[in-house]
Amino acid sequence: MSYKFLDHATDAIIEVTAKNLKEAFSVTADAVINLTLDQDKVEEKDEKEFSAQGKDLDYLLFSWLEEIPFILITEGFAIRRIEFDIVQNGGYKIQAKAYGEPLDLDKHNFKVEIKAPTFHDMEIRQDNGVYMRFLLDL
Repeated sequence: MSYKFLDHATDAIIEVTAKNLKEAFSVTADAVINLTLDQDKVEEKDEKEFSAQGKDLDYLLFSWLEEIPFILITEGFAIRRIEFDIVQNGGYKIQAKAYGEPLDLDKHNFKVEIKAPTFHDMEIRQDNGVYMRFLLDL
């Protein structure tokens, strides 16, 4: 399981590889968090529950990519880790709990604000593992 940032002039393009869907969404969350701040500097002092849902995997990924920056930036909650389950029932839903603490720009080394995810160049493949690629507007 891994992620890497691809070169882009103004946005972040991220590729994720994982053994299954849950691991892919977990790696995606770590990539987004680490793009925004230093995750290893966050302490688990509090928790926040949140969810993401979509009619298919593309929409689920888009919703996931909206929720994490919302918690980080809008709610000012630095995330150390996320526990979650993915449920498929006529669509997809993620029920999640984020563990972390109030965002401290200096302590957590705040790097960049994510404006929004996009569907542009989004790709999800499930064959012999999971591959995801997505673009975040910075």
